[in-house]
Amino acid sequence: MLNEQDVLHVASLSRLNLKKDEIEKYKDQLSSVLDLFKKIEDLNVDEVEETSQVTGLVNVTRADEVRPDGDVNDISKEDLLANVPNKDSHSIVVPKVIEDR
Repeated sequence: MLNEQDVLHVASLSRLNLKKDEIEKYKDQLSSVLDLFKKIEDLNVDEVEETSQVTGLVNVTRADEVRPDGDVNDISKEDLLANVPNKDSHSIVVPKVIEDR
């Protein structure tokens, strides 16, 4: 069974601010999920064949192709950046999403 500190640690990693009643709720729910994983872990699957995909579908991809710098289907950098809301002279500017700890 998980304790309150475990739930608060997971909440911190998930950037969640939990209320006291939510901590109790999630403590029970997360413990139940971990119990299910324990049951799965205890299953004997020695004779079960491994599968990575069951549909038989195959990805359709094109071969990687090296192109000279700036040659993206003959579109200029200016055209590529024309609809970008935040940019500097040659790059897309995005907000920082990872905080320093």
